[in-house]
Amino acid sequence: MAQMLINHLDPPLPCSGKVFKTFAAEKLSPEWQDWKWQFRNRITSLEQLKDYICVTAEEEKAFQAAGKNLPFAVTPYYIDLIDPLDPNDPLRKTVIPRMTEFTTTAAEMVDPCGEDSHMPVPGLVHRYPDRVLFLVNETCSVYCRYCTRSRIVGSGKHKVEFEEVYDYLRNHPEVRDVLISGGDPLVMSDEKLEGIISNLRAIPSIEVVRLGTKMPTVLPQRITENLVNMLKKYHPFFMSIHFLHPNEITPEVERACNMLADAGIPTFSQTVLLKGVNDDPVLMKSLMQKMLKLRIRPYYIYQCDPVQGTSHFRTSIDKGLEIMEHLRGHTTGYAIPTYVVDAPGGGGKIPVSPDYVLSREPGKTVLRNFKGDVYEYIEE
Repeated sequence: MAQMLINHLDPPLPCSGKVFKTFAAEKLSPEWQDWKWQFRNRITSLEQLKDYICVTAEEEKAFQAAGKNLPFAVTPYYIDLIDPLDPNDPLRKTVIPRMTEFTTTAAEMVDPCGEDSHMPVPGLVHRYPDRVLFLVNETCSVYCRYCTRSRIVGSGKHKVEFEEVYDYLRNHPEVRDVLISGGDPLVMSDEKLEGIISNLRAIPSIEVVRLGTKMPTVLPQRITENLVNMLKKYHPFFMSIHFLHPNEITPEVERACNMLADAGIPTFSQTVLLKGVNDDPVLMKSLMQKMLKLRIRPYYIYQCDPVQGTSHFRTSIDKGLEIMEHLRGHTTGYAIPTYVVDAPGGGGKIPVSPDYVLSREPGKTVLRNFKGDVYEYIEE
């Protein structure tokens, strides 16, 4: 299959005859299942990447300036999922720099969600009335090229004042829900993460603690028995997991997600709609169904934020609505997420749905179903 891909490339890849390294030996060793080994052995340079993937001239050029926008790092586990000979591999597009990320449009922003302007203390975003976003770090195991927080992720500039955050939350009892994010909080040790969660749980007004992560997808070995045993001490505890593509659903991911579910930790998915990666209705339905099978509730499909350098990833909103049309009525309701636009400038998440209401008048609403059939609902 890989050779067929090479024959259809124009021009041919420069290393079409090269034999690439694999992780065959490592996968037979216990170290492959050690998340700390995976993290220590991330591919972080162009020269390392060339050992495992046929890098195109355009990608090589992009690497020269990639660090100015966003650092590069991919775990051995995740690079092993990418076809080394296919520049259009969907996962490859999301983690390997391309020159298109150095093009900025007038509508793009450094901080499209307006997080910095809603940060009362360093590390805490208070944008909604009863919930906050706690950015506990700036490090990820894998750096996504469309990252909405590229301004801070991997920059060494993000500051978190933990005690100030806890004091703020004690003095704002209207906050009942805290989402721990970053970076990726699961990069932290179990002990450090537990310190954060226990401090939040000690605040009487905090009813719900959530954690946002991509680690079960890009480094599923991080989900260990010790981790889930620690997390389940702090119920109600919820986890949002970042999934993009059905190719990410592997036996390792199934094991990790089943461990979380068996520990009573409800999990929800967050999927960014990306051009050339997952902007296909059939593919997206497959992803939602596969996640639901793992007891992950499809939660959000995000319109790609207008963060600087991501125009090549963004689809039209019409494409998102087409996908939602293909889901509603065509699969179980549990597998249907909410399609949202995170309003540029800090307006928050706004749901966008196909229009099923055709007209309204006193006492009567005219609707259509997923087939396009029209019905009248009479209010008496």
